[in-house]
Amino acid sequence: MPDCTCASPPFDHPKADIILRSSDRVDFRIFKLFLALASPLFETMFELPQPAVGTSDDTKDGLPVIPMQENSKILDTFLRFCYPSTLAEDPSLDNLIDIKAIIGVAKKYSLNLIERRVCQALANPKVLEAEPLRCFAIARNARLTHETITAARYTLRQPLIPTCLPEIDMITASDLLALLTYHKQCSVAAASLLANLDWMTNHYSNPSGCNWLLDTRRVDRWGASSEPPICKCARSHEAKFQLWKSAPYSWWTTYMEETFELLRDTPSGDIVRSEAEKTIQKVRNVGCTTCSAHVKEKMEEFSNLLALNVDKATASIKLEIDRDFRLPPVMGSGPPREKKMQRT
Repeated sequence: MPDCTCASPPFDHPKADIILRSSDRVDFRIFKLFLALASPLFETMFELPQPAVGTSDDTKDGLPVIPMQENSKILDTFLRFCYPSTLAEDPSLDNLIDIKAIIGVAKKYSLNLIERRVCQALANPKVLEAEPLRCFAIARNARLTHETITAARYTLRQPLIPTCLPEIDMITASDLLALLTYHKQCSVAAASLLANLDWMTNHYSNPSGCNWLLDTRRVDRWGASSEPPICKCARSHEAKFQLWKSAPYSWWTTYMEETFELLRDTPSGDIVRSEAEKTIQKVRNVGCTTCSAHVKEKMEEFSNLLALNVDKATASIKLEIDRDFRLPPVMGSGPPREKKMQRT
């Protein structure tokens, strides 16, 4: 068996009163007081009679040694949360592997305060944007209501058909069905904005507010106008896109059709804005100087309006999930071994 190595500061203090030995044989010399204050489980453990010095193989330098199931990286991270900030700064948690592991340790050792602090990392936008579905599974398994709902909102930014979900065993079929239902209901809510454009006409008030989009020339009763057209861009005469009985530019109706098609799978305001950037480039590529002069400003303004209404529509949808159901713990693996710390 390889020799044990000593952990890095502050877990190498010569006056420490106990040693935690990681699964990869790194010894952490720590103070019982800090662990006892952080965890009632450790507090109870330390109240048990200790083996006399020199009477056990599980001692080192006269200190009891507790074998731990966690590796040195995980042990170092969770101990830094237990120690005062003047001795050890809280570690940064910006990836799901670390967050998942530390939440499991916190639950395992009844580190309730630390668990809450670590769980805040699940609300980190950087983590949520990268892996919303995995965040949902971890938060749901840990029964974190706020974090579960927040992660569900972020899943709207991508199609909910994962190619791989390592945490699939952390949620039930009911949990996944609830998320799929939520996603579908949000898609339906977003689609309603295309069926009724009142949100748009209410915002712009009258055709002059949409002169970048509509042919606002005066026409006779046959629909003809003596005024020259503003530009040569094609118009769409589809009834569903008529605004104040005027026909909008075809490039705008194409944007609307393509965007709402994407909103069926990703009902989020983010997709609205990204598609607007593509439309701006398309209009400029056509070479219409009239539309190109203002398409960036106007489409950015419009896409923000549409994105706001999409997010408002989906915000009214509730994630219907059973908050009382409990899964067996997945992230923890039982209490630490206490072979040499039994009652006499």
